[in-house]
Amino acid sequence: METGQITLKSGRGRWILAATVLGSGLAMLDSTIVNVALPFLGDELGAEMDGLQWTVNAYTLTLAGLILLGGSLGDRYGRRKIFLIGTVWFAVASALCGAAQNIETLIAARALQGVGGALLTPGSLAIIQASFARADRPRAVGAWSGLGGVASAIGPLLGGWLVQSAGWRWAFLINLPFALVVVLVTLRHVPESRDERAAGRFDVLGSVLAALSLAGITYGLIETGAPIPLVAGVALGVAFVVVQIRRSPDALVPVGIFRDRVFTAVNVVTLVMYAAMSLVFFLLVVQLQVVSGFGPIAAGSAMLPVTLLMMVLSAPAGELAKRIGPRWPMTIGILVAGAGFVYMSTIGPGSSYWLHVIPAATVFGLGLSAAVAPLTATVLATADERYAGTASGVNNAVARTGGLLAVAAVPPLVGLVGDAFKIPAVFDAGFRQAMLVSAAMMAVAALITAVTIRQNVLAPE
Repeated sequence: METGQITLKSGRGRWILAATVLGSGLAMLDSTIVNVALPFLGDELGAEMDGLQWTVNAYTLTLAGLILLGGSLGDRYGRRKIFLIGTVWFAVASALCGAAQNIETLIAARALQGVGGALLTPGSLAIIQASFARADRPRAVGAWSGLGGVASAIGPLLGGWLVQSAGWRWAFLINLPFALVVVLVTLRHVPESRDERAAGRFDVLGSVLAALSLAGITYGLIETGAPIPLVAGVALGVAFVVVQIRRSPDALVPVGIFRDRVFTAVNVVTLVMYAAMSLVFFLLVVQLQVVSGFGPIAAGSAMLPVTLLMMVLSAPAGELAKRIGPRWPMTIGILVAGAGFVYMSTIGPGSSYWLHVIPAATVFGLGLSAAVAPLTATVLATADERYAGTASGVNNAVARTGGLLAVAAVPPLVGLVGDAFKIPAVFDAGFRQAMLVSAAMMAVAALITAVTIRQNVLAPE
């Protein structure tokens, strides 16, 4: 069966979905599993709050800065090939993280890990878009979103078990057997696809400017007494935009991809929504351990309702969006998720697991399940098919950039600096403010969605 005609119900279709879910899930799993280990690795390696931020953001920085290049490489040289290279790279970097003897080495290894993630993440969604028949793509994307969300949500639970039973290093070493499975399944079942019309030179300058811009902005936000890197990062960001306009069509981001108003709008929604979510994933598991007194396993299992709801509801949400349009499923879902963040702001000393933690996670999971699959399908439906890898890369870069900026900027603003993660009262006050900030961001994302997303964007051509 030719690429672009494979059905989701076929045996090969199921294997393709499995490979892409496992691959993208590997990156998602790592981005959440590490959060549970933060208090423990911080104590062992002598890190302060900025060290914990960099442990998260070094990975997100290289992932966000290079993911556009990863999508373009896949379009040019083969999506399966780049996906496989990224998976192997990610596994090697994970081993280096597990062997780190100080916080500086760990941060450097996390940056290398992000490079692998930048190669494999856009390829997973682009493979789905290029492999499946058009009629099956919304449901395939829904299944990918749901099962990928499971990986993201189950990460803290798995991380808690690993940290409590084997130590924080296994939060990284667990990636190795998963990566091996991804490689074996991909080699056997995933077809190669590429953009046969791709030509011209790679935009190396654009890639460098994007990465340096994000690095400068992130450093300036985390190290609040360093305004020069922040200003330099913003200036480099402006330079990146200018270069993209002047170098089209050989630019890293083809300017024409943003001519569709809905594509632009849905990426703005992604930026705001994932900023809020990343902040919650970063702080919640630390709050549960440092302030509420839960062990790593209990703290990690807090997101279990999200796992179950994403597994059950994401694919139907993709189908619903296909029938009635994505605007209202996304808008309502984002608002409900924001309500979950408001509920989370009540979690503190002496909180009940069953009266505070689980209900808040359930509300969040319901909203997330309704919103993610329609959002992802809308991104792909509003971009030219030949730019499948690029569109996926842009959306993933936007999502990671939102998380990068939120984790860098918000903790210092709410007083989470220095050794705050070792002082329960200080961390608790900052956490409550951060959850309300996250809820406000979700309200903004819902408003943008309601105003800008067309109802008929997923209608078959």
